[in-house]
Parts: sequence; C-alpha cells; structure tokens
Amino acid sequence: MADETEIKDTATEQPDKVDEKTDGEEKENEEQVTGEEDGMPEKPSEDVETLKVELAKITVEAPKVEIPEERFDIENFPQSYRDNLPKESLVLAYAENFRRQYVHLYRDRKPLFLNPLNDCGIEKFVCTTIRPTQLPFKEVYDWDGAAEFVADYLNFEPLNPPTDLPKRLLSPTTILKRQKGNCFEYSTLLCSLLTGNGYDAYVVSGYATKEMCLMDEAREICPMLQKKTQVKQEEKKKETKKYTVKPPKDLRSKFEMKQEARRVADQEAEEAKRKQEEEEKQAELEKPPADPLHGLRIHSWVLVLAGKREVPEGFFIEPFTGLSHPLDTGNYLGIETAWNNQNYWVNMQDCSSGVKGMKYDLGDCTQWEFMFPSSDKPMLLIPDMEEDLDLDDEDEEEEIERHLDMPPSWVLPIKISQRDFEMRCPQGKKTKLYRRAKLEKFAHYLLKDGLISKLAVYDDKELKDLTQVKEFFAHRLDKLHMRVHNHRTGWITEYFHPGRQKCVKEHTYRSSAPGPENDRTMIFYSEARVDGLERREESPAEMTEKFIARDDFLYYSHVIFGKRPKKFAPAETSTARPILKMTVKYHRNPAVAANEDIAELVFNIADEKILMTYHTEDARISASTREFLKPHNAEEKGATLVLTSDMHTTFQVDPNNPSKKSVELYQTMVKLIQREEQCKSKVRESEMEVREVLNDRTKEEVASELEISVYDTERNEKAKKHRKELERLQLEEKMRRQEMEIDYLAPFLAHFGDPTKISRQQAFKLKEECLYDLKKRLIDKANLIQARFEKETEALQKKQQWYQQNQVNMSKDDEEEYVNYCSEMMFRLNIFESRLNRHKEMAPGKYMALEQRIKTDPRMAEYLN
Repeated sequence: MADETEIKDTATEQPDKVDEKTDGEEKENEEQVTGEEDGMPEKPSEDVETLKVELAKITVEAPKVEIPEERFDIENFPQSYRDNLPKESLVLAYAENFRRQYVHLYRDRKPLFLNPLNDCGIEKFVCTTIRPTQLPFKEVYDWDGAAEFVADYLNFEPLNPPTDLPKRLLSPTTILKRQKGNCFEYSTLLCSLLTGNGYDAYVVSGYATKEMCLMDEAREICPMLQKKTQVKQEEKKKETKKYTVKPPKDLRSKFEMKQEARRVADQEAEEAKRKQEEEEKQAELEKPPADPLHGLRIHSWVLVLAGKREVPEGFFIEPFTGLSHPLDTGNYLGIETAWNNQNYWVNMQDCSSGVKGMKYDLGDCTQWEFMFPSSDKPMLLIPDMEEDLDLDDEDEEEEIERHLDMPPSWVLPIKISQRDFEMRCPQGKKTKLYRRAKLEKFAHYLLKDGLISKLAVYDDKELKDLTQVKEFFAHRLDKLHMRVHNHRTGWITEYFHPGRQKCVKEHTYRSSAPGPENDRTMIFYSEARVDGLERREESPAEMTEKFIARDDFLYYSHVIFGKRPKKFAPAETSTARPILKMTVKYHRNPAVAANEDIAELVFNIADEKILMTYHTEDARISASTREFLKPHNAEEKGATLVLTSDMHTTFQVDPNNPSKKSVELYQTMVKLIQREEQCKSKVRESEMEVREVLNDRTKEEVASELEISVYDTERNEKAKKHRKELERLQLEEKMRRQEMEIDYLAPFLAHFGDPTKISRQQAFKLKEECLYDLKKRLIDKANLIQARFEKETEALQKKQQWYQQNQVNMSKDDEEEYVNYCSEMMFRLNIFESRLNRHKEMAPGKYMALEQRIKTDPRMAEYLN
C-alpha cells in the first residue's frame, strides 16, 4: 500500500512527460486558434452539442494493479539486521509474554506495538530500533534544530489503513536513505537524535486528529508568523528618600481621570469582544468537516520530559512538522504506549478527554505499566509493602542482577554526509501550506541567488490575494540575508549582514521607483563607518542624515532640494538638484562654553542667510542666536568680502556678556561661508554614494554570486549546469512566445491567395473551414489519447501475465524492475485519463470561443454580425 501512495505522489510531482512534443504542439495550435474567451454566446449551437455527444462515446477505464510491498536486498544489510542475538530472542519472548497478559487483562484495548518486522523481515523489539546518535552538526544539537531537520529531510507516508498499527518498522539508517517514512519511523529517527543529544525523549503511540496524521497544516498559522510572547518586567518602584524634593502637585481632576479611564476600559473591552466574536466566527467558518475516523486514527509522536538539557517542563514534538505542542494540546486524542531505548511503558490512565490532565511520571505504576523492572525512573512505593522492603544491600544487588536488561540496538550508527545534510529536503526543496500563507524551503546553494526559504502571506484562505513576501538568503557575497516586499504599500526592505562596502544594514525603497532621488531609507552599521553615519532618509525634495559618536559632535543633517531648471542640453548630461536649505545640528561639547558652542546651523541658500544657534546654558531657558546675510560676491573665488552692521543680527541671552568685535564677527562669517561649501560638498558626496549603492545592488542582483569554498569543486560545477539550464528554459519560453504571435487565419487565407480584403462569401467560407478544422482536431485528439491509453493498458496486462508466470523464479532485480515498470505505467495511465477528461470539459468551450472570435474579428465582423 505504501507503494500505491508513492505512485500517487510521483504522479503529482513529475511533469507530463508522455508525448511532450505531439501534445505540446497540438496545445499550442489550439491556443493560437481559440484565442480569448471574451463574449462567449450563452447557448451552445447544434455543432457543439454534436461534439459533446461524440466525445462522450470515448471512455477509458484504468485497470487495477496490485503493487507488491517494497523489499530490500538482505545481502546489503549486516548480520544484526538479518538475525537475532540470544538476548534479543529472550527479549522477544519476554515481550510476547507481556503481550499475552495485556490481552488477557484488557481485551477491549488496541494491540501493542512491540515487535514489528524490520528491513529484512525479522521481528525486532521496538526499543532496540532506537539508536542514540549525536550528529556532527551544531544545527541539530538542540531539539528544535533536530526536529526541523527530520521534518524537512523526509517525505511522509500515511498509514494504510489509518486505524491499524504498521506491520513493519524500518531502521533509522534506511529511512535516511529512502528519505520517506511513516509517523513511527519519523518518531524513531527523531528520538534517536534527541536521546543522543542528551534529552529525555520517548516515542509515543496513540491517536491524533486527521490533520496531524495527514500533515495538513492548511488551517494552522505559519510558525514564522506567530508572535513571540515577551515577558514584561515589572518596573521597580523608586525609593523615596526623606529629604528628596517633592514632585509638583497633580492639579487634574481625579473624577475626570476615573471617568476617562473607565471610558477607555469600556472601549477596549468592546473592541476585545468584537475581535473575539470575529475570531470565533472565522474559526467556525474554517472548521474542518467531521472526520468519521475521529479518535481512531493511529499516530506516533515524540515526548520530551523535563530534567535533562535544562528543559523546564515537558512537551510534545510533532515529527511531521518539527513543532512543539504543550502536554494538554487538543491535537492528540489519546496515548497507548511510550518507549525509549531502555524500557517500554503502557498508559493506564483514562484518555476520554484526550491527553488533557494526563501525568507523565513514568515511575508511577498506577499510571504507567512498565515492561522491564530495571527502569531508570524512580518507582513509587506501595504503603502496605514498605515494612517488607527493608532488605540488605546485598540482597538488592542480587535481585537487580536477576532482572532482564535491554540488549544493545541492532541498528547501524546513524550517519549523514555533509552534502546530504545541506540538501535538507528531498530534491532540495519542499513546500508547506498554512492558513493564508505558503512557505517554500530550498537547500543551500540550490538556487543561483542563494534563496533558502520564501514565505508568501495572503489575505484570503484560497491563497490568491498576495499581501507580503519574505525571502531569506544565505552565502551571498553581497551579504543580503532577507528581503521583505509589502505588496499592499509597495515598499521593499532589504537586510544585510556586516561586511558590505558602504556598510549598508537595511535598505527600504518603493518597488515602483527603485532609482535614485526617490523615497528610500538606508540604515548603516555606524560603528564600521568613518563618518559615523547611522541613517539616511531621502525623498525627491529632501534628504536627512543621522550620525552617532562623531568627534565633531555632529548628529543631524537635513537638506531641502529645489526643482531642476529646464535647460537645453544633451540627454546624457544631468544637472544636480539645486540646494535650497541645509540644517546641521551638534551635540553639546563640554570643553566649550554653552554660549560659544554651536547647537544648530541653518544655511538658507535661497535667501542667502546663515542662522547660528548656540546651546542653552543650564541657568537659562533660551539660547543665543546670530544671523548673517551673505555678501553678494561670496561665491566668487578670490573676492574680497565685506561685512557691514546691517548684515548681521545678534541675540544675546546674557546682556552682561561682552559683545564681539567687528573683526571677530567677520572671521565668524568667513568660517560659516567655508562651512557652507563643505556642507554642499558632503551633500553631493551623499548623493553620489546613494547612486553607487544602487548601481552595486543592480549588478549584484544580476550576478547573484555566492560564497563557495575553494575546496568545493563539485558545487561550482553544479552552479554552472544550473545556469545553463535556466538559459535554455528562457530560450524555449522566448521561442514559444514568438510562435504564439502567428495569425490563426493564415493557413486558411493562403487558399484564397492572401487577399488584402475578405469578401462576404470568403468570410463564411473561412468560418466554416476554421470551425470544421477545430472540431476535427478535437475529436482526433480524443481518439489519439484513447488509442494510446489502450496501447499502454495492453502492455501493462502483458507484463502482469508475465509476472504471474515467472513470479516464483524471479530475482530481486527483476522484481524491482517490475515494480518500477508498474509505477511508471500507472503514472502514464493516470495522465492519459486526466487528459481525456480535461479535454472533454474544455473542447466545447474552445469551439464556442473560436466561433465568437471569428465573429469579432475585424476582417470578417461586417459580414458575420
């Protein structure tokens, strides 16, 4: 049955590879002829009804094929897989005795999962199938990394039937090679990794919901979208000292404050109630249909108990998804048994309410019945027997020695290569659907641009209204690691790791205007830049920069641009935006007096003014200011500047301070003019830096170079093949588009000598020939599909007869070849059947669409309408 599921999965994953050329050419010709379906007539004509009747006569029926169970070559496995040691046989006999007593005492319970068949068809105790292993990868040392690796690396196989325990349990090494398995094999592999990493982990056999058993996450929120709960820290109350200054009295009305607080609380309560009603209504709409097998579907997952690896409290791990669930979750409906590599426990608690309220003290004999007395869990003592347990230490040691302990695992050490570990997913990619979200995962170095995961968020459950796309990258030379595209607002935000030129950390811009001199925000690694730039915000008319930890105490710069004047010049030469106003701000310099320390400089270039504001002194509430009018020849080189009394204005906060002399004012004005030129040059440098960053980003997106080790020659070759494959696909797409642009009436107009204008008789003749030709090709295509289906069916039946005759004398290779042949033929037959059904549904619409297109064709519309 597992092979049938594999065939279905293959049918969904592989492309239509049957008769690609013929079917593709016919499909393209039909698209050329049919065209758009706008304005289709409501009632089909008699020809359409005739076409439907003729197509209904053509039927196909796929034969039923019994695929034998997947088998493995015993010679490829070591001796521990093919035989049982004497101690293993003793454990199996012990387990059989335990099973008989269990069946005798609890006749209404499900059978125990004790000794399934292994890879070679040999019975093995489930506890010995767990092989504690610690892989040499730091990513899987913690439980979440190990669970995510198992969920991504394997493809799941559902239990068949879903209400029975599996008869076979493959080893973790075989599961890693096959990259697929059922829930018990998932859990065994994950428990082996967790136990090897020091966790107190157990494999659990029980019952779960349909969504958990079939790995249906369409109604679950994507883990990457779930908000992490932050623990709020309580604010420490300040200790009021005896001689501290009392705060000013609060003169607000306490009654009004209470009324306002009550009004706000009522609004918040109403809003919370409204949101809760909407969520309940939405949950009711998205509630899954009733499952007739609810509570009967068998499932396996992993239990991690507290104590080891600093785990504060126990939790479940769903092996299919790699996510954790609390012990009182409603996704699991009951537990039958649990086991690890040391012991086997049977649950004796009531599971009528699911797993809620269950206790996981495995040493409590009243709640968990263990198989082997040598349990590492502390056992609870029975009160009536406490007096009889006062034994000597020697007697206890002799009693312990008589207990049967667990034999070592028969499974080979779990190993995985670096290449396979980096692939993570089968074929290097996996797609998961969540509620209003789709997550795609890719192996590292699989895609040329370094994309490792892509999260698409939608506004509807049909996944059509796209709202946001998050892309995650790795190993990129440009240090890009995440890109967020908000399709609602049109903003794109790129995040970079340290190490880039220009030290860009974040870059936010509009997708409709990615070029320079547009709305954008850049955040930099200020500690890695010489100028200490931390943020730059730009718009078509303004630019703002913020700095951190500069020696000159500069922390803010703001520029206002004007519109470019219209000039008659070549298109290649572009003039810079004129600067109207510049503002720079400085922090307080403690080495300079406050009334001499500049706090803000405003260069009003349009009005030719310079306003200088000093820092406010501690004992003052306002700051001193000084304003200068620039001389008319200030921008001339070598010109003599003149300062008159009406060209400057001073506001002195402290009238006792001595006023500056004219020479000092003149020198101050000259320095301010020089500083204005310096500010202008820095603004132009900032504009140039923005252009350089954008040019670099354009080149990087085109090249998309990845960091590859010099020793990894195989991966470099793979990247070259991937690039050539993309170029080939682009060329095929280009050729296909060119062929689609051909006129659909060209073959029929050739019979009339390609006239420039069509007559009435020719128009009706063209319509008749076009419709007849399409009808003939539609019927011929249906007959062709039926003929090929019958041919493939006949070949499959002959192969089945051959298998029945030679089944006894067949080798392992011949049997595998037969299985692969049956899988391939069933895939082809399913494709033929689905094509024929789809062809029957679309043929009448194509005929009516062509008829409508001919009527609306401008060359024949005047005659046909």
